[in-house]
Amino acid sequence: MSAELVIRAMRRAELDTLVEWAAGEGWNPGLHDADVFWSCDPQGFIAAEIGGELIGGGSIVAYPGGFGFMGFFIVRPEHRGQGLGRRLWFHRRDRLRARLGEPATIGMDGVFTMQAFYASGGFVFSHRDLRFEGVGSHGSTAAGLVDARSLPFEDLLAYDGAHFPAPRARFLRAWIAQPGSRALAATGPDGLRGYGVIRTCRQGYKIGPLFAADEDVAESLFGGLADQAAGAPLYLDVPENNPGAMALAARHGMREVFGCARMYLGPPPRLPKDEIFGVTTFELG
Repeated sequence: MSAELVIRAMRRAELDTLVEWAAGEGWNPGLHDADVFWSCDPQGFIAAEIGGELIGGGSIVAYPGGFGFMGFFIVRPEHRGQGLGRRLWFHRRDRLRARLGEPATIGMDGVFTMQAFYASGGFVFSHRDLRFEGVGSHGSTAAGLVDARSLPFEDLLAYDGAHFPAPRARFLRAWIAQPGSRALAATGPDGLRGYGVIRTCRQGYKIGPLFAADEDVAESLFGGLADQAAGAPLYLDVPENNPGAMALAARHGMREVFGCARMYLGPPPRLPKDEIFGVTTFELG
């Protein structure tokens, strides 16, 4: 058996293995993340193996319009500290750049301890995304909230596209339809004013995304989604550069338990940061 590192396209079953490793690292993946992620971009996952054994991997998802996202970067503990992860990471970066073409922007949420390494690969710090933990509670659905799946999909896609750097129709269709989830939208006289999704995870529930026109709309959506998680752990990944989002987490007594540095290679996207109250995922953006 060869002892050489082989980096190649990932097989579908190997993504399930990567999700199990992520759970072991404490990342608390969603129960249906692998299915949704794969449906978004089956070519967006890279595996590393030695002697036919999977030893690491990560995502390099390409969205339309020249935007990509790197995530899910894991190397098995016994293979760390040997330079293998570095080779895998740079291969993924270069492969994603080739997939996107020029000009392009790549985003990532990297753990703080690796921030200097990612900077050596050309990524520039934008802001911190902080994971907050609380407890879900029952509440009544506020006026103006509807099941997001009952809306014309093109309307929801357009709103999502105003708050994410690229159109992601394949991802969004699967994300709002995953089993055990709830997707709510806030409507008004002028159309959509926000939407959010809550999904079941290994531990409790995560809300993401949470996009809203203002703090009042975000509060209504948060309450409607948190009802799904009544009595269970509830997580929200909050962009620190939105004071309103930080205030929402504080109002609900949530505590910071984890965090990542949002970084970009290439021109950073121009997004309405005051309307982004919760990141969709750390793995795909």
